[in-house]
Amino acid sequence: MSKILITSALPYVNGVPHLGHMIGCLLPSDVYARYMRMMGNEVLYVAGNDEHGTASEVGALKAGMDVQAYCDMNHARHRDTYKDFELSFDCFGRTSSEQNKEMTYHIFSQLDKNGFIEERTVKQVYSIDDKMFLADRYITGTCPYCGYDKARGDQCENCTKVLEPTDLIDAKSTISGSKNLEVRESKHLFLNLPKIEEKLRQWLKTKEAFWPEVAYSIAQKWIKEGLQPRCITRDLKWGFPVNKPGYEDKVFYVWFDAPIGYIGITKQWADEKPEERNWKDWWYDAKDVRHVEFMAKDNVPYHSITFPATLLGTGEPWTQVDYLKGVSYLNYEGGKFSKSENRGIFAEDAVKEFPADYWRYWLMINIPESSDTSFTFDSFAGTVNKDLNGVLGNFVSRVLKMTASKLGEQVPTGGDFTEVENELVKNLQQRVDAYLKYMNELEFRKALNELRAIWVEGNNYISVTEPWSVIKENQQRAETILRVCINLIYIFAVLSYPIMPKTTETMLAKLGLTTKDMPLLKGFDVAKEINFLKPGHKFTVGEPLFERISPERLDELKQKYGSSK
Repeated sequence: MSKILITSALPYVNGVPHLGHMIGCLLPSDVYARYMRMMGNEVLYVAGNDEHGTASEVGALKAGMDVQAYCDMNHARHRDTYKDFELSFDCFGRTSSEQNKEMTYHIFSQLDKNGFIEERTVKQVYSIDDKMFLADRYITGTCPYCGYDKARGDQCENCTKVLEPTDLIDAKSTISGSKNLEVRESKHLFLNLPKIEEKLRQWLKTKEAFWPEVAYSIAQKWIKEGLQPRCITRDLKWGFPVNKPGYEDKVFYVWFDAPIGYIGITKQWADEKPEERNWKDWWYDAKDVRHVEFMAKDNVPYHSITFPATLLGTGEPWTQVDYLKGVSYLNYEGGKFSKSENRGIFAEDAVKEFPADYWRYWLMINIPESSDTSFTFDSFAGTVNKDLNGVLGNFVSRVLKMTASKLGEQVPTGGDFTEVENELVKNLQQRVDAYLKYMNELEFRKALNELRAIWVEGNNYISVTEPWSVIKENQQRAETILRVCINLIYIFAVLSYPIMPKTTETMLAKLGLTTKDMPLLKGFDVAKEINFLKPGHKFTVGEPLFERISPERLDELKQKYGSSK
C-alpha cells in the first residue's frame, strides 16, 4: 500500500463553479482519488476554497454583506455543488482558517530568517473612483508582450507572461470600469525568487521525465525568462495580517497563503480527530508520500515555481509535488463561460438538468489535456445518447430484461466456456490492462476510450452469440451466454466507478450488490471476475440507467444556456 496525497487547486470562494472549473482541477482529482483507493492505496484528498484577497472584498461589497458572512455563504454553496457532483474529498476546508494562519506565519518566518524576504517600495495602482488600491486581478488592459486586450494585472492568460499592473497598456478597473487610476508608492515584502532559483532549477530537473508537457513546459518557460522577486503582501483588510513589525497594516497576498492552504486544510482535518490523524504524516518529513496536484494551466506557474520555491526556502522537509497534472481550458462553444451574459452551464445548474454522472463522463472523455477544447450541447447530447444510453445502458437493460423474461430473475447455470468466451476474456484483459495503465499515468482521455471499448466488447459479444436465437434450440448454451453477460455488467460497474460512482451503485444494486463487493483494481483478473456471480444469484431489472436526450430537449437546453448553435 502506498500513501497518495492528492490536492486540487482551490477555487475562489466568490466565483460560481462552471464546467471549466470542474474539469480544470476538481473532477480529474476526484476520479484519480477514487481510482487510487480502488488500487488499494491510502489516499488523502485535499480541497477547499481560496477566500482571501480583493475578490472576496469586492464580492461582499456588491452583495451588501460582511466579508466573513459572504465567504461563509459561498463556501457552503461550493461545498453543496461539489457534493452534488459526487466529489469525494477527504478534507474540504478554507484558506481563512486558523490552522492556515498558523502555517502561513510559520513558513513566512522561516523564509524571513533564511534571508529570502526583502523589503521594497513599490508603485501600486490606486483607483480614485473606487477609493482603493486595486489588486492585480482587478486591473485589466493590453498585454505589452502579445497584445491580448484582456490581460490581468498579474498574468496574461493568453501568453502566460507574468505581469505587474503597471505593465498594462490602457489599464482600467474591473470593478467600476474606471480609467481614473494613479500610481502610488507603498512599502511591501517580496519573496526573493532569484536567491532560490538554483535550488528550484535542480528540483525541476527531477520532474522532467514525469510531469506532463503542459506543466513542465510552462515551468521551464518561467525559468528561462529569469525569475523576479514576487511581492507577497497587499494593502487590503481581508487576509492574514503580516506577522512582521512595521507591516501589521498589510495582509499576505492571496497567492502566498492560498497554496499553503493545502497544508492548513489538512491540519484542520487532523485537529478534528488528533488521536487518529497527524497532518505531518502527509506534509512534513513524510518520505513515503506521493503528492499529485491538479489544476488548470493558468495555475501551473504558481504551483511549479512560486510555491515549490516557498517551501524550498524554508529549509524544512516539506512534501513537494511529485506529479503536476496541468489541464488546458474548457470553453463554451469557443468562448468563455459567463454567468452575467448567460453563456454556458454552471455546475449547480448542470446537476439540476441531468444526474452528475452524465456530466462527469462527458467531461472526462473530453478532458482538455493537451489543448483547449469546447463544450457544446450537441456534443454532450451525442455522447450521452451514443455512449451512455446506446452502449452501456442498452447492454444492461437488454441483458437483464432478456434473462428475466426467458429464464427468470436470477443468474442462469449454463455450461462451460467455448472459444468465443475465451477470446472475449483475452480481449477484455488487454483492454482492462490498458485502462489501468492509462489511469496510473493520468492519461484520462485514453483511459476513458478504453473504458468505452470495454463496454463495446460486451455489445459485440452478445451480437455475435445471439442468445435470443440460440435459446430456441440450445437453452444451456443461451444460459452460458447470459450468465457471462450478467457478469459483464458487474465488471462494467466496477471499472466505471471512478468516473461514474452513482451509475456504478445503480448497476450493482440491480445485481443485489454494493460497492463493498467490488474487488481491488490492482491485478484485476477478468477470467476470475467474469465468474463472480454464481448461478442462482438474484437480480432485478429496474429502470433504465440513462435518459436519451431528445432533439426537443436539446433545443430547450441551448436556448436556456445561451448557446449560439
